[in-house]
Amino acid sequence: MGLELIVFIAAILFGILLYWRESNGNKFYRLVNKIVNSKELQMKSDDKTGFVYKQKFLLRLVYITTLFLLVSLVFQFLTPFKLFGSQNGISMFVTCIMGTLIGSYVANFVIKSGKVIEEKSDDLSDIVSDTIEKGKEVYQDMTSKEEIDDTPKIEETPKKNEKSARERLKDKGLM
Repeated sequence: MGLELIVFIAAILFGILLYWRESNGNKFYRLVNKIVNSKELQMKSDDKTGFVYKQKFLLRLVYITTLFLLVSLVFQFLTPFKLFGSQNGISMFVTCIMGTLIGSYVANFVIKSGKVIEEKSDDLSDIVSDTIEKGKEVYQDMTSKEEIDDTPKIEETPKKNEKSARERLKDKGLM
């Protein structure tokens, strides 16, 4: 379980690195797109889609699984390590795929939140300064020595000579 946890954390970091790398440039995806698709179906020059970057979940899962399947097959047949020979190897394979997927979504969140913070940085500084000014005003109001009379004033109206409730009940014969 300890090794699997280490592999999972490493796969998350790999997913973050993979997503960040593709967000900066997608030359390999463009090359594969040119080889596989006809001229009409090729992606536009301003399209930034990559294997992981700006990709839907299902395609992202397929591309990451294909990547790890190719790497695992290389390890299986060209090295003495037999990854698919035991339950642990298959468990590590799935852990790598899930960790990379999670890492790509974490990187997506970080990149998008960074862009939002950059856009809203001016608004955020204005909001913070306004809040500080309002806090200073509230503090000054609380520490001022002036007596503030916020209690509502009730005007006293002279009461007419009315009978009490007890007397009215006696008049009606209920008491």
